[in-house]
Amino acid sequence: MYSKKYGKTIKLFLMDADPNGRMICELSNWNGKAYRIPRGKVKDCSDRQDLKSTSVYLLFGRAESSSAKPKAYIGEAENAYTRLAQHVSEKEFWNESVVFISKDENLNKAHIKYLESRLYEVALHANRYELQNANTPTRSNISESDQAEMEEFIEYIKILVNAMGYKVFEPLVNISLDSYQTDDIFNLKGARGASGKGKRTSDGFVVFAGTTVANNTVPSFPKSAQNLRNELIDSGVITQNTEEMSFHTDYLFGSPSTAAAVIMGRSANGLVEWKNELGQDLKSVETTEISNANNESHLKA
Repeated sequence: MYSKKYGKTIKLFLMDADPNGRMICELSNWNGKAYRIPRGKVKDCSDRQDLKSTSVYLLFGRAESSSAKPKAYIGEAENAYTRLAQHVSEKEFWNESVVFISKDENLNKAHIKYLESRLYEVALHANRYELQNANTPTRSNISESDQAEMEEFIEYIKILVNAMGYKVFEPLVNISLDSYQTDDIFNLKGARGASGKGKRTSDGFVVFAGTTVANNTVPSFPKSAQNLRNELIDSGVITQNTEEMSFHTDYLFGSPSTAAAVIMGRSANGLVEWKNELGQDLKSVETTEISNANNESHLKA
């Protein structure tokens, strides 16, 4: 049965009157609260009593190169401030943290252990970040009703973390290939063995695992694309055997043109190289989508 989704209101409070400083995030009709705390601002949180309660938290660090994943750590604490202060001295990789607490102090130790374990599981499945946890968090046994409440809590956590720009819980592609409409998937064919599939997303353009890459590049191949191609090979995103080179995993590119260039081993305009099953190139599809939207808007006016 179709379930209609309704809009959400997120309230942001800049604690330091600085968009790069500490931030409190609250979501409409939710008893949770999120703190975004930069590493250098942890020391300024010693007087925040609600940060001395039970919590689940994430630490975020940047990727070391364009082909590497950003880093994340997922943990739980009975005193969030104390734990973050420990991580400042013990963990070097992170530069920002996000802490989730309950406004009505309704989270106990079993709850946060469950949240930690489930969030780790979701992040591992999404495979967007390089998780820094040394061990897999142990999941606590809680009642069926508590599980239902915690799963709802997790859905709100995912909304806020995503809204903050951290896609740690968001898979590159949410639906299996078989369930896409014909104009959702784009194909690319080129010389020297280049052949693949991909999809537009809100972050860029995802090339699917199994896409084969041109076995060599042309002399005029842009240096930036060559460097990225080399990084993807060195990191194992693109693997090579005796017969072909191919993508070992799904990979997110910033644009369809960069994706096409890396695959084809030459300069490429992704808007015309990528075509759907109907033979329409990406530029035509996007132009048609805008035109249809404008027509619908005029009909409603």
